[in-house]
Amino acid sequence: MPSDAPADPYAVAAEVAARVLAAPPTLGTGRLVCVDGPAGSGKTTVAAALADVVPEAHVVHCDELLQGWRGLPGLASTVEAFLEPLARGEGSRWTRWDWAADGWAESHPVEAGGLLVLEGVGCWSPSVADLVGVLVWVEAESGLRLRRGMARDGEHMRPQWEQWRTDEDELFARLGTRAHADLVVVTG
Repeated sequence: MPSDAPADPYAVAAEVAARVLAAPPTLGTGRLVCVDGPAGSGKTTVAAALADVVPEAHVVHCDELLQGWRGLPGLASTVEAFLEPLARGEGSRWTRWDWAADGWAESHPVEAGGLLVLEGVGCWSPSVADLVGVLVWVEAESGLRLRRGMARDGEHMRPQWEQWRTDEDELFARLGTRAHADLVVVTG
């Protein structure tokens, strides 16, 4: 869907919901949507719109599965371990990273079936590709993404953001995530 105009998140959500719900289950008896792309691009907005369009959807934000700013390299194995029981039709759980306390916090159960939406940088990888019903790639201009990040996290976090941007660029180049997307969304 790339276009010159920024995408309406609800139109995107309706299209994604129609696609994934019309297709056979890919995650055991459930379905999986991954909303991936660089930090600050608008993935959370798209995932929230999808949860509004499909109210019974369960959204997991992958920034809560990372072990801090340097946790991106380990995310794929964390996501894979989380999805494996769901793919077998069993319940699973994920543990939240507490960014303020810099440590793991409480765990959250997820029942098998239904629609699961994974949102966040690196939520898709080749190791889970066969479980994904729809991969949505969300992107925005680099400067805009950085401004969004600084507005959310504060200027004092610029060094972490700069390193993160390098890390995510390397990850996306290695995995070819955008090239595997079923839908490309440009925000503005």
